[in-house]
Amino acid sequence: MIKETKPLSLAEASEYIEDTDLKGFIKKFTKISKKDAEKIRADIEKLDSIKIKQEHIAKIIEIIPEDAQDLAKIFNDVSLDENETSKILEIIKQYK
Repeated sequence: MIKETKPLSLAEASEYIEDTDLKGFIKKFTKISKKDAEKIRADIEKLDSIKIKQEHIAKIIEIIPEDAQDLAKIFNDVSLDENETSKILEIIKQYK
């Protein structure tokens, strides 16, 4: 039975996967650890912006954007202001 749906990054989803081959495959494509992914998610959620959806956070964790241009590609449905963009990029820099 499905209790909740929440977009997860590959790093976060890996804990729910039992197949070791699949875990190894996923590890090749993840840029950060599950622990860091959870910290990034928590820090971004603390910004408490209605523009930032769970889907956006999962993509931020997946891509780890390096600049405002990369971040804007994730937020193609909304427009972040300069302050929001810089706060998100500051959070990401802590975990690179």
